[in-house]
Amino acid sequence: MVVIYPTPKNVEAFDRHYFDIHVPLAKKLPGLRKYEVSDGRIATPAGAANIHRIGTLYFDDLAAIEKAFASAEGQAAAADRRLFAPDDSGVQMFLFDDREV
Repeated sequence: MVVIYPTPKNVEAFDRHYFDIHVPLAKKLPGLRKYEVSDGRIATPAGAANIHRIGTLYFDDLAAIEKAFASAEGQAAAADRRLFAPDDSGVQMFLFDDREV
């Protein structure tokens, strides 16, 4: 699962909420194997991006992601995300199975 957050108007407030409240909630998701967060500047091959933070959450498969977000912990994390990154903020979420190549 990859979550991409555009640069917010108040970066300090976003980061404070994200790291102090949201990450601890998300780390309680059932089936979560690993949680990584971008650190530092995010760029594209064409230069700077208007992306502030990328979160990558690892689960066994797509079914495990769906089960995690159907849980009480998942509902709490989803509700919290809407507080600091509302649906109209440009946040993007991608849920998928993957395979090693």
